[in-house]
Amino acid sequence: MKKAYVFPGQGAQYPGMGKELYDNYPLAKEMMNKANEILGFDILKIMFEGTEQDLMQTKVTQPAIFIHSVTLANILSDNFKPDMVAGHSLGEFSALVAAKSMTYEDGLKLVFARAMAMQKACEMHPSTMAAVIGLDESTVEEVLSNITDEIVVPANYNTIGQIVISGSMKGIELAMEKLKAAGAKRVLPLKVGGAFHSPLMEPARLELETAIDKTPFHTPICPIYQNVSALPSTDPMQIKQNLIKQLTSPVRWTQTIKNMINDGAREFIEVGPGNVLQGLIKKISSDINAYSATI
Repeated sequence: MKKAYVFPGQGAQYPGMGKELYDNYPLAKEMMNKANEILGFDILKIMFEGTEQDLMQTKVTQPAIFIHSVTLANILSDNFKPDMVAGHSLGEFSALVAAKSMTYEDGLKLVFARAMAMQKACEMHPSTMAAVIGLDESTVEEVLSNITDEIVVPANYNTIGQIVISGSMKGIELAMEKLKAAGAKRVLPLKVGGAFHSPLMEPARLELETAIDKTPFHTPICPIYQNVSALPSTDPMQIKQNLIKQLTSPVRWTQTIKNMINDGAREFIEVGPGNVLQGLIKKISSDINAYSATI
């Protein structure tokens, strides 16, 4: 039975996150204090004492989730023996560090650079996202393809019957009307600051590409199933290229989990704050005899 470790992305944060780890594990204290030094501000104070609103700042959310996830993977130490890993959006960086494809320090620097670049891109082009419930992938794609005067694209293929779309404010408004008319059970606007995983993130992709190119990557200890392709990667150059494409490409989470199951994964262990991914995985694997577990 193969074990797959999965790492959450933005949205998994919560007030007080990481405090228990910090208080109970010397290794966690060391890693988290190091994060403050690298970032140049007291992110731990926000993680431990900040409000939900404080944690929603992009420059806080992404590194906070990364710090929590990678710290937990390190605490597991001898018990962290993955046959494969994957991460949802931001979580792909956590997965790469946990699988030793890059160092904790380099990973955190990239995550912070990513967060700041995305924030800048959001400010350049006001945009947003929405969740589409109860429509199949092909119907969603067809509806969006017929909106030609605005940018709106599939951003996250989260699970069967749940797709997140991303685009301009007007594009999302038009898409919500058309998707409801096409039979969607619900189309819910999301409280996000921009159109992540869409062409509107191109300025951020260009900025992040420079940072990724300068960062040393190594062969991971196991295959990582990447968002862009939903396929396993072990080649450092391929990993880099897929990571660069990630900001402007959809997260193919449904196909990623299906591929991991087809490749033998029978236990999915979520490493990081919350258990958002477990719900998605249970829906995807409902027709396959796969067991899910949460840390």
